[in-house]
This record gives sequence, C-alpha cells and structure tokens, in this order.
Amino acid sequence: MRIWDIEPKRLCRKHLLGEHRELHALWSIISNDKQGYRNHPETKRWEGKLPALLKRHDLLVVEMKKRGYRHNSPIDTQNLTGQEIQDVFVNTVDEQEKLLTDKKCDCLLK
Repeated sequence: MRIWDIEPKRLCRKHLLGEHRELHALWSIISNDKQGYRNHPETKRWEGKLPALLKRHDLLVVEMKKRGYRHNSPIDTQNLTGQEIQDVFVNTVDEQEKLLTDKKCDCLLK
C-alpha cells in the first residue's frame, strides 16, 4: 500500500490508478476503524489526517479526468476529521522518485 507524495501528473497510468484504488482502501480502514493494514506504516501516517487524504484524492481525480478516465467513486466525507496537511513521510519525495525511477515505468517523465 502506498500513497505517493509526488504530483499526480508525474505518475504513469499504473501508479495513478493504483494509488487511487489504494487510497480508497486506506480511507475505509481509517474511517471505519478496520483492523486490516492498521499497523502498516502508510496507514499510520494518515491516521488523524483524513482532510489531507481527501485533498490527495481530489488531486488524483483531477489528473484522472485530464487523462480521460471516469471517476465514479466519491469519498464519503461524513467523518472528515483531523489535519489538512500531511507532514509525515515513510519515504522522502526524493526517495519516492528513486523508487519510481527504479521501476522503469513512465512515471516522472511528464
């Protein structure tokens, strides 16, 4: 599970859509207090930051629509509490860029 801290326009199709899918899973885990992946580092860094996670979701959706994808999975914002800024990282942005570069996909080429 990974939520990138890189501009969505710099993500390849696979990583853009994959992050969107994983973001919905993460939202469900946190907002519904589910146990699966509760101790995952990515889950822990987003706990108490649902507004920040919603902002990331909205950025992904904007990019998806720019690329012609339909978005039919809005976020339920009933329990929207916490911080609006994500300032905790599992990997720095530089480290994330290296991870993506090593994957030899089309990420970061835009």
